Amino acid sequence: MNKLELIDALKKEAGISKQEAASVVDLFFGQMSDALASGDRVEIRGLCSFFVKEYGAYTGRNPKTGEKVPVAPKRLPFFKCGRELKKRVDFG
Repeated sequence: MNKLELIDALKKEAGISKQEAASVVDLFFGQMSDALASGDRVEIRGLCSFFVKEYGAYTGRNPKTGEKVPVAPKRLPFFKCGRELKKRVDFG
């Protein structure tokens, strides 16, 4: 399912216009993105959680030349599946 399919499903299920459904979806994902960008954890009970891991700087290696290359510190988003979602996917 992509974003447009999600908007269409919300439109049909809630009985709202496509524009209103698009606004709700954009608001939802925007708030999640803002929370993650500020370092907060986003948890949707039973479904999943999103969180940010921070990695410090380290010295890597260029695989072509073998020379050492400095790698800057970074923050990456991660997804963790909830228990109910795992059961639903595994057993249909």
